[in-house]
Amino acid sequence: MTNDDQRPSALETLDRDPSSRKRFLTAVGGTGATAAFGLFLAACGSDKKSSSSSSSSTTSTQSTASSPTEMFGKGDLGILGYALTLEYLETDFYKQAAKSGKLSGKVLAVAKQFGSEESQHVQALEGAIKKAGGKLPAKPKGQFPLKDEKSILKLAATVENLGASAYLGQAGLIKDKEVLAAALAIHAVEARHAAALNSVIGKDITPDGAFAVPMDAAAVLKAVKPFIAS
Repeated sequence: MTNDDQRPSALETLDRDPSSRKRFLTAVGGTGATAAFGLFLAACGSDKKSSSSSSSSTTSTQSTASSPTEMFGKGDLGILGYALTLEYLETDFYKQAAKSGKLSGKVLAVAKQFGSEESQHVQALEGAIKKAGGKLPAKPKGQFPLKDEKSILKLAATVENLGASAYLGQAGLIKDKEVLAAALAIHAVEARHAAALNSVIGKDITPDGAFAVPMDAAAVLKAVKPFIAS
């Protein structure tokens, strides 16, 4: 992995190179992923009809603009650090929820399962950062209102929907295809968690309709700030 911001994003590279795209889609999801790729590009804001001059202008703007993920590192390392920080919070949330004494039975079992899966995301992202020679971000301490089962489930849905939107918001900015594959794999699980929780609390399983809405890092970090102990 390099931090050369002049490189096209991994999604742009895959969009332009059919053979590379085929290998990538086979690795992450087989032939069923091919039909979804164009839809994913649309959700991430990719536009194949853009002129070369417009594309160049956009690339230049993105390379000079400061991203909130840069507080965690440059380029893909910053995105990985940002994602890991969110996963730290999610893992801590489920750990605190399971220990709160407010959950029981199937709800408690699901909280432990989801927490275990978030912990595995943490391990994967930590491994990716170390492999790339980066430093792990500071682990935030979460503070969550855990009043009762109903409020915990509602907060869990909020957290998971944020996580899914956060990964989608970074997908079009990732340069390395291995990092993109990892992000897509985690995004899918976050979205499944969110859908299950949305159903339980009486919220639409797909609140944004047929296409998920990405969320930029600044908005996500602002949304999770109340859950970080000062």
